This record gives sequence, structure tokens and C-alpha cells, in this order.
Amino acid sequence: MSATLPRSSDVETRTLQNFVAGAWVESSASEHLDVTNPATAEVLARVPLSSAEDVQRAVDAARAAFPAWRSKSVIARSRLLYDVRQLLVDHQDELARIVTTEMGKTLPDAKAEVGRMIEMVEAACHTPTTMQGRNLENVATAIDAETVRQPVGVCAAIVPFNFPAMVPFWFLPFAVATGNTFILKPSEQVPLTQTRVFELLEERGIFPPGVINLVNGGADVVNAILDNPGIDAVSFVGSARVAKHVYSRAAANGKRVQALGGAKNHMVVMPDAVLDKTVDGIVGSAFGAAGQRCMAGSVVVTVGDVHGPLRDGLVEATKGLRVGNGLEDGVSVGPLVSCDARDRVRGWIDKGVEEGATLVVDGREPGANPDGAFVGPTILDDVTPEMEVAREEIFGPVISLMHVDTLDEAIGLVNSSRYGNGTSIFTENGAAVRKYRHDVEVGMIGVNIGVAAPVAFFPFSGWKDSFLGDTHAHGTDAIEFYTRKKTITSRYYSAGETGKFFVEQ
Repeated sequence: MSATLPRSSDVETRTLQNFVAGAWVESSASEHLDVTNPATAEVLARVPLSSAEDVQRAVDAARAAFPAWRSKSVIARSRLLYDVRQLLVDHQDELARIVTTEMGKTLPDAKAEVGRMIEMVEAACHTPTTMQGRNLENVATAIDAETVRQPVGVCAAIVPFNFPAMVPFWFLPFAVATGNTFILKPSEQVPLTQTRVFELLEERGIFPPGVINLVNGGADVVNAILDNPGIDAVSFVGSARVAKHVYSRAAANGKRVQALGGAKNHMVVMPDAVLDKTVDGIVGSAFGAAGQRCMAGSVVVTVGDVHGPLRDGLVEATKGLRVGNGLEDGVSVGPLVSCDARDRVRGWIDKGVEEGATLVVDGREPGANPDGAFVGPTILDDVTPEMEVAREEIFGPVISLMHVDTLDEAIGLVNSSRYGNGTSIFTENGAAVRKYRHDVEVGMIGVNIGVAAPVAFFPFSGWKDSFLGDTHAHGTDAIEFYTRKKTITSRYYSAGETGKFFVEQ
């Protein structure tokens, strides 16, 4: 099976398959969706909307592969990830072009995403260290105690459209390195990137059959994963609404769950901020990937007299951004993922104007391909806390500008949000940073950093409605999520010692 992007001259559009038990197999789906290039509206492929039967095949394969895979030494499993890393490095330019073609983000942005994907594998290569347990000799006389970590079992991940390369690898390398087998459900909007990754992994023969599996599909596949008793743990990234559904349904079925939801990220600008650097950071955060990031800074809160100068700087920088096909040189902002997303974001801009915001940069008609899913960078000023554009996730290239008089007011504004994913403060005042990072109710904080997404060795630690579960994605939290602890207390009478202070319950 070839995952090379089809040419417009192809007579028949390729239909994707699932990858189960080490082989590409036809889905039992009766329905398919077109996968389109959002910049050109060209149909790239057709993706099957697989069924619960297809999920069961993947579960059976993963369950069958689990005993041998968990028995393989952690060193051997981790060494295989070095091969995965090299494979991704060898094909990083190809993968980036597929990301841009099916999702829309600019090619430099896509290359950075693939770089983060590779970084996740590098972090998982450390599993022989991070998976270590603990022990204590002589908890009582001649009695020792130790805690070991063992894999959970069959794990599944349901991933979003906005990072088709990176987000699946928030989960896959950590899951398999710790001894689990794995099922991936990519977004039906952008299935080509992971199809190509799995094809490359199959060609290289890195994993035994059944250790990694891929099932394409939509809501039926999601619910089948949540309900299937053969799946032990589920990871999810998507909207807050669906995250709550995933968490409640999977947890009710006895599964371990981490569900990463939506966001409304605030960037607070203090009067002493370095203005040109702050403008650059905000523009990159808000408009990169056309605002389709859960870490995008979509609300800018100015403190004191910095509002006017910052607004003017943002307007000037924003008007200089070029909107177009992400594969073209010089393009700063690509399309949204679909025309439906385009229309939804335009509706949010209309809503902001209706609510009383001032439209200082209007991106609703950016002058790009009218058949594409384009919305240009947009800035709404005079936004107030009661407006929906200030409270709800837009997931597009839209900045809402708000103003307060003090840092305390800014912190109160941030903390009033039901989301708690990321936030940034721009200032050179260490005392202000200390207060902000201590008081703000958000899981990831940037100081003069526009996108405060942590590197792979630290957890992606959203709060509130931005995350449901107990342990976060990647970093040391990934080891916690993908392993269960087992504690052993032992003594041996032949050692000739007995403990009189150890109480057995």
C-alpha cells in the first residue's frame, strides 16, 4: 500500500486501509469521507468510517501480541525506538509536506511539528530509566519492600486534526516502550500522515505484528474504543465537549483515561514588556497554524498604559502577514482545516462585532483561493469579559484584545475562565512573574514565551476543563499513565533472621 499523496491526474482516488496485526486490511465500512487539501479543495484520498467490528479486530491483534511484547526487555523495546527515531529523521521532509497538504499549516510550521514528533521518541528512549521502581531494604528486620512498574495492557489513542504528526506520538512511543500494545485512531480529516508513518514502520519491520495498529474512522470508532472491554487505557485530544464524553464513558467502563480538552489561552502584557519581541511572540502564538492550536494565545490582556502601543504594533505586524497555500514560500498563515471550519470562524468574527467588539483587522476575506478554507489573521479590540468571543474557544486566527488596570485584575480575568491550558506573561519584572505563576490557575505558563508548550521531557499539564484525568501526556506523566505499580514485601526464613516489629494485616 502506498501512502504517497495522489496526483490530481489520478483516475481513481485512493481509499485508505486500516493497519491490523502487521498488515494493511480493508475496512468493513460502508461509508467513506473525502480527505481534501484545505488550500485547494483537491480530493487527496477517501477514508473509511470503520465499524466496531474493525476495532475488535485491532483489539484482538493487540491483545494477542501483548504477552510476548511485555516480556521483551525494556532495553530491547527502547532500542527499537532508536530505529523509529532514525526512520522519522530520514523522512521528516516528506512527512512535513503531507501534514501541510492535508491539514494546511505552513511548511516551516509542519517541519517544526515533525521535529517535536521526533523529540517525543527521543524522550521515550529513556524508558529504562524513567520506568524504574523503588525499593527499601529492611522495612522491618530482614524484610524488604519494592515497587515495580508493569504495563497496563492494550492502550488506544484518539487524536485531533491539528497536529497529525506530533500528537499521536505523545502516546505511541511511551505506550510501547513501557510494554503496552497500541491502537491509534487518527482524525478522519487528516489520516494521511499516520498512514504514511505506519507504512514506513511496516517497511522497516520494527515492531512485531499487533504491537501497533491503526483504525480509521469517526464517532463510531471512538465509541467502540470507549466501550470495548479489551482496551485498558484511552488517551484523547480534542474539544472540551468531546473530552468530557470520552472521559465519562471510558471511565464508566473501567478504563484508565487521559482526556485533553479545549482552551482559551490568555497572554498578559505588562507596561514594561519589550514591545517588539512581545508583538512577535503574540503574532506567532495567535496566528501560527491559523490559530488551530490548543496552546494558541487567543486573548491578549493589556495592563495599564501599554494597550495602545501594543495594539498598534499588533495591527502593523498582522497586516504584513501573507495568507495562502502553506506549501508556498513566504506564506505566513495557511488555511483552516476545512471550509466548515472557515465558515465557523467567520461566524465567530461576526459574533464579536455583534457583541460590540471593534474589528481593527478583518480577515474574513483574505483574498486567497476562494475554494480554499482561508480566514486571515483578525484582531478584535474592546472585548469585554461577558462577550462569547472572550470566553469560548474559536480555534482560528482571531485575537481578542482586552484591557485591565492591574496585574491582580489580569489574574482574576484569567482565573475566571473555565479553561486552564496555557497562559503567558510578557514582562521584565521578576516580582510580577513570581506573583503571576503562583496565583494563576493554568497548567502551562510562559514567561515572554508565546507558545508555552513543554518539551517532551515535561508533561503537557492543562487544568480545569482543558484536562480530565489524573496523569498528563508525555514526560514522566506518560510513564505513570502507561504503567501500573506493584508493591512486593518479602522475607526469607532461611536467612536466619526474624522481624518482631512487622505487623501483617
